[in-house]
Amino acid sequence: MKRILWGVSSIAVVAALATWLHAQGASDGRDADRAAIRAHIESICQAFLDGDIEKIHATHTEDWRGFLEGSRTPVKGIDAYMRANGMTWPPPAGTTPRPVTPNATRSFKVFDFDVHFYTPDIAVANFFVDFGQGSGAEFKTGTRYRIMDIYVRRKGAWNQAASHTVIDPIWRAERDAQPGVLPPVIKQQLLDAREAVWRAFFTNDQAMLDKLVPAETIELHANLERPFVTKSEILENAKRGAERGAKLVRLEFPKTEIQAYGNTAIIYTTYLYELETPQGQRQTSTGSATEVFVRRNGAWVNPGWQMAATREPSR
Repeated sequence: MKRILWGVSSIAVVAALATWLHAQGASDGRDADRAAIRAHIESICQAFLDGDIEKIHATHTEDWRGFLEGSRTPVKGIDAYMRANGMTWPPPAGTTPRPVTPNATRSFKVFDFDVHFYTPDIAVANFFVDFGQGSGAEFKTGTRYRIMDIYVRRKGAWNQAASHTVIDPIWRAERDAQPGVLPPVIKQQLLDAREAVWRAFFTNDQAMLDKLVPAETIELHANLERPFVTKSEILENAKRGAERGAKLVRLEFPKTEIQAYGNTAIIYTTYLYELETPQGQRQTSTGSATEVFVRRNGAWVNPGWQMAATREPSR
């Protein structure tokens, strides 16, 4: 009886092990193909780091199809793929390809790698790849992609025929929840947009206000009976200010601090503005403000702010 139970138990263990091995892809006899596809993918990653345009072109089929990060329509063909990545091959007539220099400052890491073979010559690879710097325990992720590649074997060699490539949305959400640093150009665009909103209000530039102040905008006002000011009221207040004839003659932001989270920036600032009445009198106002900006379609808009005056207009 014990022998029978042992035999049944052994069969169960073997069956479970076989199931696990099959799930790991170890029992399909395709280990060499799986390794070849991974090596091919890693060669593409390295080619992008090195700027090896010829290698990138060679590791994708002529009839390549798919989506890349930022694609709005399917990318069709190798030439469209190269253009989508800001590259052309062969080099335009009269030019020479730039030399390939191995990039020693950047690296990558492929993980959660899986390949499934649907036919002897068609395979789908799913994986994540981190591009960053360093190696091993010192590796620091710069960008993480979530990728599905379709591979075909033609003339005995595997090549990438299609792909869906996106920045990993979970990683991006986690990254965007942490404070970031705006690149100098983007930061200057933000500060320019901030000043443009103020000037548009004081000069009653309705077109500019409509562009920079989105429909959902809320200004938090000191009036406790009507604390929330909407976009239409903001535009109306700018119009009324212009009807009174006051002109902006001075606008300054003495101190500014910025917090950035993904496409959102919060500006903490002190301000000073001076208006000139039709009678030639000058009125100066100072205070502090908190302003919210969101980057949409490559431009900053201003959906909310609160101002706190420290000095009322003086004559």
